[in-house]
Amino acid sequence: MVEKSVRNTALLVVALGSFLIPFMGSSLSIALPIIQRDLALNIIFLGWIPTVFVLASAAFILPFGRLGDIYGIKRIFTYGVIVYTLASLLAALSPSGIFLIIFSFLQGVGCSLMFATGVALLSSVYPAGRRGEALGIYVTAVYVGLFLGPLLGGFLAQNLGWRSIFLFNIPLGLILLSLIFWRLKTEWKGSEGEKFDFLGSSIYIISLIVALYGFSTIHETMGKLLLLAGLLGVVLLVVMEKRSPNPVIKLEIFRNRISSFSALALLLMNIAISAMWTLLSLYFQDLRYLGPQITAIILAVQPALVALLSPLVGRAADRMENRMFSILGFGSTALGLLVLAFLDQNTVLWIPIMGLFLVGLGVALFSSPTTNIFMGSVEREVYGVASATLSTMIYAGQTISLGILLFILANYMGKVQVTASNFPSFLLSLKTAFIAFAVISVLGLVVMVLMGDNKDAN
Repeated sequence: MVEKSVRNTALLVVALGSFLIPFMGSSLSIALPIIQRDLALNIIFLGWIPTVFVLASAAFILPFGRLGDIYGIKRIFTYGVIVYTLASLLAALSPSGIFLIIFSFLQGVGCSLMFATGVALLSSVYPAGRRGEALGIYVTAVYVGLFLGPLLGGFLAQNLGWRSIFLFNIPLGLILLSLIFWRLKTEWKGSEGEKFDFLGSSIYIISLIVALYGFSTIHETMGKLLLLAGLLGVVLLVVMEKRSPNPVIKLEIFRNRISSFSALALLLMNIAISAMWTLLSLYFQDLRYLGPQITAIILAVQPALVALLSPLVGRAADRMENRMFSILGFGSTALGLLVLAFLDQNTVLWIPIMGLFLVGLGVALFSSPTTNIFMGSVEREVYGVASATLSTMIYAGQTISLGILLFILANYMGKVQVTASNFPSFLLSLKTAFIAFAVISVLGLVVMVLMGDNKDAN
């Protein structure tokens, strides 16, 4: 049994690391217009700053999770904190857009080192009967980051400049390193002595970057070709991994019905909700003429609710069947997305707030119980890969969600700005997107029902 002080320190370390990453992403979205003016960047160049962060995070997570199983979960997490903190300092000192893109990519690498091993670290130190509560606090930290990002990030960018957002990460990174070196001295390894598959990892990283970028630009011909090339690379990887003695992807994880269905459910939930903020930000600011701070406060309803409820849900899920929470979560999310599908220019504000409330309730009910189902269905020696698989589902879901949104906007509106002349086309795009995402939520609900009882999970 792991000592209570070690468990508490591990939870604090993982929670703080899990706060930093969504905080960075959501606060950066508010600061992009300021960065554009300060560094004189065009819109395409500007878009690469958050894009390379997400692509690096998604592509490196699974190989880093495998490295954690072999060389130590705490070690890989620590490397992530070091890389992320150093990249934040370099990004704050960036003299031009190209340097900012490079250092944003490095931030994504650091992020993937932490996210690849964070859940694995918690699963290693917490027994099954306490894991749900710990995962609930972990989810809370993620959504506190999403909640504070636009608010605190907007304040920092407006009053101290966009570089202050990157500098904000540095003292927190140093606190994390202090906790790890002085309080978290134990190491956890599930596959010590096994070899790392460099060839398979290289094919995986390249294929996933190409596929995800292709999907995000699927409305263009080149995007379709890149998506196809990336998918062919993934197929090649699966064939290779079946014959490899030390695969980077432990395919046996997905031979378990519970693990494969819960991983699919996590992917579907992130597809359903990730594009919501982009759509509603445009709706509130361009159609309703609300400022960015008011928009951020309204949008904060969803992450605030998730942050408040997740510890309670996690604690309750330790005593009840996790799957019922996941099913109710998908149902509430689908209902909230349907409410948002019928917004127009004159909709009273309490209606979108109610939609955000229902989505927030759904995500809170879904997240920690479904994560607990997945981690409880795999063996301890692959906790690193399993944790990384969860994070891959999250980032892949985010990218697919934005790809679906871009495809819908390109078909209904084309490459134009949202103006009064095309409000009807934008509202049609909004309605189509939210209905599509509600259908995906219902599909996720069906997946969880078909998964069956999860009592055989660890």
